[in-house]
Amino acid sequence: MNVAKWVLCVLLAVPFLELAAFFAVTAAFGFGWALGLVLAGSLAGLLVLRRAGANHVARMRIALAQGDLAAIHAASSGGVILFAGILLLIPGFITDLVALALFVTPIRWAVSAAFNTRMNRRDDGIVDLAPEQWHQVPDPSLPDRRQKERPP
Repeated sequence: MNVAKWVLCVLLAVPFLELAAFFAVTAAFGFGWALGLVLAGSLAGLLVLRRAGANHVARMRIALAQGDLAAIHAASSGGVILFAGILLLIPGFITDLVALALFVTPIRWAVSAAFNTRMNRRDDGIVDLAPEQWHQVPDPSLPDRRQKERPP
């Protein structure tokens, strides 16, 4: 199963898992406390996003619009904090726990490093050139079969 299918399965499962976690917290502490914790998490996410600053969000938006991966690479630690703020803003206990884990410095560095290595890895082998910058070069290790393919 490729990565896109795994991501889709996780995204479809998260609401059900969040609902189950909400029921578990409600059973343990009561509905009022559970609702208060969810609202407090969303408020914390809003505060984190405000604190992260509109300047950083604007830099990320411009870098994404221009496709400038170097700018995203340079600001990846701030991007992890923004992602944690977005996760906190989403109501639910599982996303809040993941977001709180992203605020731990070694975990944030590890996620940032994993993001950076993923952005730097190029395994597609594609080089874009203008039409006047390339020409076909015959491979010397392959025999020339054009002479053998002529009809008699």
